[in-house]
Amino acid sequence: MDVTICIPTKNGGELLDRVLQAVFSQKTCLEYEVICVDSGSVDGTLETIKRYPKVRLHQIQPSEFGHGRTRNLAASLGTGEFIFFITQDALPASEEWLDQMIRAIRKDNQCVVGFGIHYPYPGCNIFDARDINAHFKGFGVDNTYYWIEDPERYAREEGYRHLMAFSSDNNACVRRSVFEKYPYEDVEFAEDQIWTKKMMEMGYHKVYCPFAPVYHSHNFPLRQYFRRYFDEYKGLYELHGFRIVRRGLFIPLRAAALILNDLRYTRHADLPLRQKLYWSGYAIRRDIDRTVAGYLGGKYADMSEKTQRRMDRWFSQQYRQRNRKK
Repeated sequence: MDVTICIPTKNGGELLDRVLQAVFSQKTCLEYEVICVDSGSVDGTLETIKRYPKVRLHQIQPSEFGHGRTRNLAASLGTGEFIFFITQDALPASEEWLDQMIRAIRKDNQCVVGFGIHYPYPGCNIFDARDINAHFKGFGVDNTYYWIEDPERYAREEGYRHLMAFSSDNNACVRRSVFEKYPYEDVEFAEDQIWTKKMMEMGYHKVYCPFAPVYHSHNFPLRQYFRRYFDEYKGLYELHGFRIVRRGLFIPLRAAALILNDLRYTRHADLPLRQKLYWSGYAIRRDIDRTVAGYLGGKYADMSEKTQRRMDRWFSQQYRQRNRKK
């Protein structure tokens, strides 16, 4: 078997059907299998999966889900030389998505992980669309291989460490021979980047493949962003020691900087006045949430276990997903 494609699922909705259609529409000579690990869907996701007889379905309880743990389980159920991780809302945007990624990794024997470009879905909010496009543009326009060429720079520059560690298992592929020796850690967030950082520090390589695209973006209700940012910045501190704000006193200044940047972007966007006003208000609310939640996430590691449990209950989206019954 060449490739095992692993998809964690829970309440995937109509989009999961489109994802599976795209996976099984690949133009490839590769032999591949698809494994879905579902953690308690109640919306028809199981019926969708069962319409694809080539998909192997494994079910777990919601309390058993973990971003690293569940992907390790899915990978262990397959036999492919390469393990391709995507999410239930990452829609392959090319019929050569699979071939292009495997070709890129195989070209370098030291390459243990490849990640592909993300396109924002049509209708994605203007700030996420801007950030997604800018983020992936920074990795190059062709297959680009990365390794730690300058250890002194790696030790000195936080930005360089971020660059070396980035991967996204919304759309990423790893070598089984290495992954089985060094599986994902059982963490709540950034399992892909924690693993990639470790691999790069061990001397392995990674590749960015813009020819293996997926559509992947979110339009969450504003009220959800606070919880997502709390989890994100908790993970960023664990991974890089990064804090959006180091002292609570500077929260207003950091929030103001983010808001001004987004208001400037909105003002110059080619949008009707009514939409500019809407996105301006949206930016103010979201940037305040980002700064406050990011501060709390960055402080999480300094807290007692009792306080951490309380913060998770109050602020963490990952905690809610693990503990809700539906």
